[in-house]
Amino acid sequence: MKIIKLLTSAFMLLAMVGTAKAQTTTADVLKEWERAKAYTKDYLEAMPETGYALKPTPAMRSFAEQMLHLGADNYVFAAAAMGEKNPEGMDQLEKTSGKTKAAVTKNVLDSYDYVIATIKKMSATQLNEKVKLFDRFEMSRELALGKGFEHQTHHRGQTTVYIRLAGATPPQEKLF
Repeated sequence: MKIIKLLTSAFMLLAMVGTAKAQTTTADVLKEWERAKAYTKDYLEAMPETGYALKPTPAMRSFAEQMLHLGADNYVFAAAAMGEKNPEGMDQLEKTSGKTKAAVTKNVLDSYDYVIATIKKMSATQLNEKVKLFDRFEMSRELALGKGFEHQTHHRGQTTVYIRLAGATPPQEKLF
């Protein structure tokens, strides 16, 4: 009987340890988005001006369009995480006529500045509050920002091939 109580206590302790989650701070989330901005800036700088119009196939976005899509959805996810209206409107950056290296770089980096400013307004408690993303998916504000982070990583990663097709070298990975 004593061994059963001991085993039961051990399993309960393991279960509690396994479900305990370290509290994410806004500083943690902020640090990752600042790193992502710097990494994306390196990508924007690596692509030669002539490569901004490059489309690997006719059905694909150009490099400029990929980056503007990334930037547009940075606004979408950050605004949704904060429960605010998107200041750029849905996919407005992609429709911009300014697809030069300078214009794209400014627009994309501005989108990161918006995400970073949004995160700075949040407390750790707010990160755990629930929001409804796209009026469909209930999740924490932190997870909504995480979905945005995943999105920008995906599209930035796609542009590695574009940079190589333009004869340039993509930046080294920045994990930290």
